[in-house]
Amino acid sequence: MNLAQFFLQGDALTRTVALMLLAMSVASWVVILWKTWLLQRVRADVARSVAVFWQSASVAEALQKIVTFDREALVIPMVEALKFEANGGLASAGDQAQRLTRVLRNALQMALTKLQHGQVLLATVGATAPFVGLLGTVWGIYHALIGMAGAGQITIDKISGPVGESLIMTAAGLMVAIPAVMAFNVLGRMVNRIEAELDGFACDLRELGSASPVK
Repeated sequence: MNLAQFFLQGDALTRTVALMLLAMSVASWVVILWKTWLLQRVRADVARSVAVFWQSASVAEALQKIVTFDREALVIPMVEALKFEANGGLASAGDQAQRLTRVLRNALQMALTKLQHGQVLLATVGATAPFVGLLGTVWGIYHALIGMAGAGQITIDKISGPVGESLIMTAAGLMVAIPAVMAFNVLGRMVNRIEAELDGFACDLRELGSASPVK
């Protein structure tokens, strides 16, 4: 029996589980391919943007140049924090260093939120796909045993076929979960490296903005 026949002969729950696994697999692979491309581009953009900033004569000049490199707008809000001016209220409380710290922290948090997109989906698929597949396996074995019980004499060949077909769901769950877990770990390390670079740049900007007014 091939997979198409197994799907067509299954009941509503079996088909639902199979479609869930298919949807989870497609979604996770879309995220894997998209995030791999995105993070590789972001890593290069951040490195170029930071280098351009320190080579510029002023913040205004740096912003003009960084726009070309910072395609995901992760560095620009942090550089713009140097020119932030509070318009009264609690935003103007504290000295220059404290106000700059708040603005940089917000800009850094927004950048990290962009970098983390898709990670929750990969973690969810990696954690739940094996159990979804196991549900299909248990349900398939249950129906196989019910059918064999009504057939009278039970032999090993009658058991092995239906049970083996039901175990396909477990294998499918693992095939969906393993790439998602591996991608979650690999992409997570890439995010951490970019986060460390942005965090270091934010600390440098804070020191620069606290030491003297910037232009």
